[in-house]
Amino acid sequence: MSNRSSLGSKLIAAPYIVWAMLFIIAPLIFVVYYSFTNADGNFTLANMAELGKCAPTFLRSIGFGIVATLICLVIAFPLAYIISQKTDKVQRTLVMLVMLPMWMSFLIRTYSWMALLQDTGIINSFITKLGLDPVHMINTPGAVILGMVYNFLPYMIMPIYSVMAKLDYSMVEACQDLGGNRLTVIRKCIIPMSMPGVVSGITMVFVPSVSTFYISQKLGGGSFDLIGDVIERQFQQSYNYNLGAAISLVLMVLILICMAVMNRFTEDEEGMVI
Repeated sequence: MSNRSSLGSKLIAAPYIVWAMLFIIAPLIFVVYYSFTNADGNFTLANMAELGKCAPTFLRSIGFGIVATLICLVIAFPLAYIISQKTDKVQRTLVMLVMLPMWMSFLIRTYSWMALLQDTGIINSFITKLGLDPVHMINTPGAVILGMVYNFLPYMIMPIYSVMAKLDYSMVEACQDLGGNRLTVIRKCIIPMSMPGVVSGITMVFVPSVSTFYISQKLGGGSFDLIGDVIERQFQQSYNYNLGAAISLVLMVLILICMAVMNRFTEDEEGMVI
């Protein structure tokens, strides 16, 4: 009986294993291979040696990603808490409204912000009608960060909300019974218990923010490069797959390090809560 169960489990897991090998493991092998070879397929470290030129772009990308992630966190945490306090029917409605922009194409959402932020766009047209001077918003770092926040905010809200909706509010009541005010309850009780959702949200926003390229191209106007722009240019324009793979590999390692640090932080927080 146990042998049949084992065989059945392997058969059920087989499609996932094949999928992982084709779309996860194989691409990683190709990235590593191209990173350490030249156009002739010979082993070389020249690609890694050229990465020093990309250091400012790496720093800029990480900086933009951190700022966008922090803004998303500041917006998402209270919003997720408010949603979690509503009735089930209202929660479903609010969650649907949060996810509603995700039903549209990523390209359409970004183009919409271009129409809003342009010098002759909707916002500046309204400002001009008020008798004020138009504000230059497009092709600036602020526009790029705004695009990141808008596109990735739901990825921060949903993990935090999913954790808050399942919190044991008897601990909150106990904190209140012990004399804790609203701020103390949030700081000492709700935030520590919500950390798994917070860390998941930070990871889900930071990773695409650091590696994005379309937002920076459309809302940044090519005024500055992010690391995603450099990678995309190596593959689509320069056709230097080896250097593009090397940059991708380093970016992937940096992201994995950040995720490991955040997971470690989550384990420490869970230990403190217990």
